[in-house]
Amino acid sequence: MSWGTELWDQFDNLEKHTQWGIDILEKYIKFVKERTEIELSYAKQLRNLAKKYQPKKNSKEEEEYRYTACKAFLSTLNEMNDYAGQHEVISENMTSNITVELARYVQELKQERKSYFHDGRKAQQHIEICWKQLESSKRRFERDCKEADRAQQYFEKMDADINVTKADVEKARQQAQVRHQMAEDSKADYSSILQKFNHEQHEYYHTHIPNIFQKIQEMEERRIVRIGESMKTYAEVDRQVIPIIGKCLDEIVKAAESIDQKNDSQLVIEAYKSGFEPPGDIEFEDYTQPMKRTVSDNSLSNSREGKSELKFGGKSKGKLWPFIKKNKLMSLLTSPHQPPPPPPASASPSAVPNGPQSPKQQKEPLSHRFNEFMTSKPKMHCFRSLKRGLSLKLGATPEDFSNLPPEQRRKKLQQKVDELNKEIQKEMDQRDAITKMKDVYLKNPQMGDPASLDHKLAEVSQNIEKLRLEAQKFEAWLAEVEGRLPARSEQGRRQSGMFDAQNPATVNSCAQDRESSPDGSYTEEQSQEGEVKVLATDFDDEFDEEEPLPAIGTCKALYTFEGQNEGTVSVVEGETLYVIEEDKGDGWTRIRRNEDEEGYVPTSYVEVYLDKNAKDS
Repeated sequence: MSWGTELWDQFDNLEKHTQWGIDILEKYIKFVKERTEIELSYAKQLRNLAKKYQPKKNSKEEEEYRYTACKAFLSTLNEMNDYAGQHEVISENMTSNITVELARYVQELKQERKSYFHDGRKAQQHIEICWKQLESSKRRFERDCKEADRAQQYFEKMDADINVTKADVEKARQQAQVRHQMAEDSKADYSSILQKFNHEQHEYYHTHIPNIFQKIQEMEERRIVRIGESMKTYAEVDRQVIPIIGKCLDEIVKAAESIDQKNDSQLVIEAYKSGFEPPGDIEFEDYTQPMKRTVSDNSLSNSREGKSELKFGGKSKGKLWPFIKKNKLMSLLTSPHQPPPPPPASASPSAVPNGPQSPKQQKEPLSHRFNEFMTSKPKMHCFRSLKRGLSLKLGATPEDFSNLPPEQRRKKLQQKVDELNKEIQKEMDQRDAITKMKDVYLKNPQMGDPASLDHKLAEVSQNIEKLRLEAQKFEAWLAEVEGRLPARSEQGRRQSGMFDAQNPATVNSCAQDRESSPDGSYTEEQSQEGEVKVLATDFDDEFDEEEPLPAIGTCKALYTFEGQNEGTVSVVEGETLYVIEEDKGDGWTRIRRNEDEEGYVPTSYVEVYLDKNAKDS
């Protein structure tokens, strides 16, 4: 069906309809444009999300990505970046293939529609002019006929009247003939214009308007086809990225399947293994035998067997170093040697990590230690070791990482050796490059002075020598640690040196002192430091059996603190305790709950009320 034949009289309605079609097209363009903006915004949000959870360089998070689960999560973040990129592709393709193309087409469509309706209005105006001409000739013909009829009647009237002269009659006759001729001319003109109008009207309704309306119809149908094609393109743009999005999702699944729980468990072992062996059995302490406490009861002439008996029966033998009682002489050394944890931001600080592990001391029978002290030559470097141990407790990190457990120390030393070897290789590469450049200068003096490179070459050689000496130092420490660490197959059979009570010579050996040192130091100097500390502690415990320190005030716990490390005490928010030693500047306050329970808590976790009289005394 054609609009030209069926809608020949609906020019205005067709004009409204075609304008509505253009409005629909522009609405669809706006819809696609908003969709592209959503895709861009979504892609940006996905990228920001992936960036937010990326591990920060040179941070602790970067170390966590050794684990397969963290690696899988990192792969997921990378795939989300690619996923976001596909949404950007959707936006770009929709913009170029739909929005831009349709906007251009709308402009062309508007011009075409304007041209067709301009032709239609021109045809309407032409037929209206022809109609007006027809109406004008028709009215003129009608008027001339009436005037001719009146002139004829007047002539007949004059001709019948005998009183009228012949000249008047002749004049009336001539007037009637003129009017009659004018009527005939108007008739002929009217007939001609009528035929012309009928022809124009036929052309208008059967040729011009149908052709114009046919073109408008074709234009409208092309618009409908174009919007349908745009909708297909809209779907195809999405469909084109589906395989790539599917690959991204497949990679995420593949990353998830690559998680190896056994490997992660092994990494945890490597990260936290201390190198210590489990403690041996605790020996039975027979309190029915007499206790030999004084020097007079165990003189210098006592045999080694006597010492062995004291080790079995002595009071102090049963004490293990995790449960040592602190004394006034060593209070600074045994207080937590790293800064206390900061006070929590909220009232529930359970999530805040506790302070570092406080040092512990090993005790031996006083008589045994006193005999050793009297029969052996004092070593002056013990006091240097004591000073070094104090610096360790105050937070300084030794160069040989002796503050770490054996396995962790081995890993740190190995890492340091690897870093130094890389630096050496880099310096050697630089030396080779300078040497080659010098050779080039020697062969081609116009390119440069070879002597100008001697200073740089000497400096690089110096650096290499320094780095090699440094590497040898760390390799020696590494060899010492690796030689001291037990083989894995022997770990089940050997007992830890810190709990070995059968061999007195083993207690005195440097190696056992290094492994059993409770403050975490494992060098030979630190083992000697351990001898001095144990000696001082045994003297205090055996001769002084010190009375509890007097309270110098009270304190109220502001937050809950879980004292899981040695030397610390757990407190509950709002709890009131006794203060027996003020903060010495290391951030810890010594408190007592009852006669059997005392230790350190972070100063920032309590509010202290000192008793002025007690403090002055």
